[in-house]
Amino acid sequence: MRTILVVEDEPQIAGIVRDYLEHAGFAVITAADGGAALALARARRPDALVLDLGLPRVDGLDVIRSIRRDSRVPILILSARGDEVDRVTGLELGADDYIVKPFSPRELVARVRAVLRRGETAPMSDERIVAGDLELDVVRRRVKAGGRAIALTPTEFELLATLAREPGRVWTRAQLLDAVHGFSLETYERAIDGHIRNLRKKLEPDDAAPRYVRTVHGVGYALAEPDA
Repeated sequence: MRTILVVEDEPQIAGIVRDYLEHAGFAVITAADGGAALALARARRPDALVLDLGLPRVDGLDVIRSIRRDSRVPILILSARGDEVDRVTGLELGADDYIVKPFSPRELVARVRAVLRRGETAPMSDERIVAGDLELDVVRRRVKAGGRAIALTPTEFELLATLAREPGRVWTRAQLLDAVHGFSLETYERAIDGHIRNLRKKLEPDDAAPRYVRTVHGVGYALAEPDA
């Protein structure tokens, strides 16, 4: 059974999230502040986090920073902070998805399942993706760029794999959302920009002058073709 750590300081909201996740077949542990969340994440190693940002003791963004130093566990932000700056900051720090309160508990469960699917391997597949000096081992979720090993979150890996399977193809944000998240909602298209920025910081020798993932202005993104 998959275990979800729910980090929420409002007891009523924490209870709703817990009840829906448990009804969906997950085991749930809870924390009411950022310090407790970090302790539980290290001790219990949950399969995913549902994380509020406005937390006592340690802010949610600082929780993400700390966890991302040594873990790629999927993180879904659930917050009343709906400004674009907060969304982009959360995604650039390494969160996999962002839901704004008030929220649909059923949509939350669907998104938790989606971020978990991104981290699953396909043991019957031996797919490897090679595009120039970029190498992806789909089974082991490993990436090398120019011989360098790159550690990616599940969402970042799926995004890069989608681009790398068809070098040169231009993908719109909506298409990338559909490929990576399993659904496309116009409201969340800008989430892709945050993931791309985070991916470039890890992948590109100079993320200000990307050589792998290029921006097609007014359209979306593409992986540079090997001979480009």
